[in-house]
Amino acid sequence: MSAPDPEDKALRVEEVISGLLHWGVLGSLTLITAGTVLCFLEPGTYGVRGGSPADLHRFLTAGAAFPRQLAWFLGGLSRLDGTAVIVAGLLLLIATPVIRVAVSIIAFASVRDRMYAAITSVVLALLLFSFYLGKAG
Repeated sequence: MSAPDPEDKALRVEEVISGLLHWGVLGSLTLITAGTVLCFLEPGTYGVRGGSPADLHRFLTAGAAFPRQLAWFLGGLSRLDGTAVIVAGLLLLIATPVIRVAVSIIAFASVRDRMYAAITSVVLALLLFSFYLGKAG
C-alpha cells in the first residue's frame, strides 16, 4: 500500500476549508435574516404588531442600550428573540475565518510544513489577542 499523495491531501484540506467558509457564511446569513424577521414580528419592536418611532430609533441606533451579557444572549436564543438570533449570526460570521485559521494550522501540521504552521499559529494568536483587547477596551 502506497503513502497518500501530498497533493491529494492538500486538495482535500482546501475543500474542507472552502466548505467551512461557505457554510459559515451561509449559516450566518440565515441566522441574521431569521433574526431580522423575528424582530419585526415581536411585540415592542417596530414591526407588524406595532411599535412607536421611538422603538424604531432604539432598534436602529448603534449601541443604544444593547445588552452584552452571556445570560441575555442565551436567554434570548432560548426565547427566539430576534436580536439574540442576529447576534448569533454575527458571532458565527466572526468565528468562521478564525476557525478557518485554526483548521489551516492542523492542515499545515498534517503535511509537516512547520514554518507555515508556526506562522499561522502566530496569526491565530494575534486574532485571539485582538478579541481580548476589544473586550477589554
